[in-house]
Amino acid sequence: MKIIDVTYQVIHVPMKETFRVAFGEISASENVIVKLTCENGQVGYGEASPFGPVTGESTASVCSALDLFRKGLVGMDVMDIAGAHALMDRLLVGNTSAKCAVDLAMYDLRGKLMGQPLYKILGSDQAKVENDITIGIDTPERMAQKASQYVKEGFSILKVKIGLHVEEDIEALTKIRETVGPKIRLRVDANQGYDAAQAIRVLRSLKPLGVEAMEQPLPHWDIEGHALVREHADGIKIMMDESLHTPYDAMHIVQAKAADVLNIKLMKCGGLYPALQIAAIAKAAGLTCMVGCMMETKIAITAGISLVASRDNITDADCDSFMFAADPDMGMPGGFTFDGSMFTLSDQPGLGLDINF
Repeated sequence: MKIIDVTYQVIHVPMKETFRVAFGEISASENVIVKLTCENGQVGYGEASPFGPVTGESTASVCSALDLFRKGLVGMDVMDIAGAHALMDRLLVGNTSAKCAVDLAMYDLRGKLMGQPLYKILGSDQAKVENDITIGIDTPERMAQKASQYVKEGFSILKVKIGLHVEEDIEALTKIRETVGPKIRLRVDANQGYDAAQAIRVLRSLKPLGVEAMEQPLPHWDIEGHALVREHADGIKIMMDESLHTPYDAMHIVQAKAADVLNIKLMKCGGLYPALQIAAIAKAAGLTCMVGCMMETKIAITAGISLVASRDNITDADCDSFMFAADPDMGMPGGFTFDGSMFTLSDQPGLGLDINF
């Protein structure tokens, strides 16, 4: 079954409120929705959520990349996902969210043509995934209030953004632990905001609070620095995010003994096909993975949750960005349902989303 058309549409995704992290503030995103059509008229959908500080892309660059990819993709077998990646990699270095959009659309089509949901196409019969929810940087008091609200809504895992001010970060986590009690799982994400000395200081302060992991404390290029921080982590897991884009990055991190957990994001690595390679490298090295997200719609979120369901060493899900959008459903019913932190994937073929584009 050959691809006969590749089209795309830019959409604006406003957020309920501005979300603050160590390297900036986010109030909206512009994403690109891709539609692949094959010979029998069946269509598959994918998504690019470019974010300059991490992927180096913009909406305009994604559209230019898709225009270039289209010439090679038309006429390809829709099942040849490896071939599509080889084509895209020959044409352009990087541009990973654009590649991700094509990748997800091909997996969606594969599921629809085979009559199976994506998580089964990826090799699992497990439809349920436990997801966390993220608390952005704010005053310690407001962060603790947010934590309390999320726990009341049924979330048992909180990911807390830090990385701007060491003392305020420690105070915020202290107040959050006092507010939510000892049973709620806590992770922190510094988004490259510390140097090694600061990271080690914060880790020592967070240890008594039962924080289980610190994500990306140092700049993305400092793999060896993360290895040093990990040596002083005293049982708190070190997770790599912005340092990890490709399977080659995963190998570098493994060889440097710089992390306990790898945060796979579809927009950083180029889609499900390379994400599965990263997960395999992690498994061979005895590491676990988390699947995270950018400011994505339910297209990429459904794909990310399906990826979590498909591999036993992908133990954590941070696929919550759609919940911060002004319209969380985004006019795309289906894909999954959720009750607090427990998400259940749809058994409809492919992504299982009802999209009108």
